[in-house]
This record gives sequence, structure tokens and C-alpha cells, in this order.
Amino acid sequence: MNGSLDSLDAVLADIVNRLTQAADDRQAAMHTPVLGTADGAMRVVVLRACDPDLSGLRFHTDSRSPKLSAIRAEPRVHLLAYDPAEKIQIRASGLARIEQSGPVSDQAWASAGDFARRCYLAQHAPGTAMPGPTSGLPADIEGQRPSAADLIAARPNFAAILLRLDRLDWLHLAHSGHRRALFERGNGDWSGTWAVP
Repeated sequence: MNGSLDSLDAVLADIVNRLTQAADDRQAAMHTPVLGTADGAMRVVVLRACDPDLSGLRFHTDSRSPKLSAIRAEPRVHLLAYDPAEKIQIRASGLARIEQSGPVSDQAWASAGDFARRCYLAQHAPGTAMPGPTSGLPADIEGQRPSAADLIAARPNFAAILLRLDRLDWLHLAHSGHRRALFERGNGDWSGTWAVP
């Protein structure tokens, strides 16, 4: 194992670094983790923000998505991120909440680029059965940068998912011996322990 990751503090700093980088860099290995909801459904999401103290993560979604019903029914969700080059896995869990209006979702909407916001112009909810392959976008928007006027209709279909983390499971796979660390958030601070991989 990398000698710099031989303390729990160093491992927690590694988790912070990886998830912060993943939110800021679309080329980062952990930019698109897997989100699981209590109904057993899993999906790849794009990590949009990570608080520096790991108190929260942010993802964006279509407000008509079935995952929002799953989160409303049971807000505990699970996240899985993996860096294949470094052979480091991060599993995290916590309580999710949905923001469709207000300052948090307004800021998230404003921070998204036009092509990202274009996704929310889909005419039907995600998962709607269609007679053939489709993006769901109106024909005049398909493959085009939408105008500001076009995007007005997209805003009601946008939501931010905010995940307040309370558990972390860090695993490093190595020929010399795997290493695993577990963390829980108590009264605002993370406490950790080493565990058998």
C-alpha cells in the first residue's frame, strides 16, 4: 500500500481529495459513481459537488425520474465509486434530499452548462417507453445548443439531489495486501477504524 495512506487521517484526506476532484474534473475516475436506492435500483450519476468536509455531495437529475419517488419513500441511499488505475473503491451512504426550487437548486441550475441543461428539455419522463431509439429531446433541439429562451421550459424538469454522508468504506486493492478503512460521522466529525478487507 502507498506509504502515505498508512493512517486513518491520510485515508480520510484521500477520500476528500478523490471526491472533490471527481466533482471538479469530468476526466476523474470517480466522476460518475453508481447511486443505489432502497428499492434496489442502481444508476450511474455525475458527481457535481463535494463539500470539503464530506458533509454533502450533489447530483443533478430530471425531476420526473423514478429515483425521486424512491428517495422520497426511503431517503437512505448508497454510493459506489471506483478508481481502476489506483485500485481504490469508495462506498458511501447517507440521507438524500431533493431540491427542485429555491437557492440550492437555482445555483445548481445556474452552474450547469447549456448542453447539460438541454437534457431537461426531454418531452417525456426518464424511462418512458418509446417506439424506437430516442434522446427524448424535441427535434429542433437535438444536437443543437439551446438558446436561453429554449431553456426556460427545461428548468421545471431539473432537480438537485443532496446527499448528506454518514458512512464511508474505503478499500485499496494491492498485491502486497488489501487495506480497508471504515468511517462514521458522529456529531459532525468523522471517526474511523481499520477493518479486514
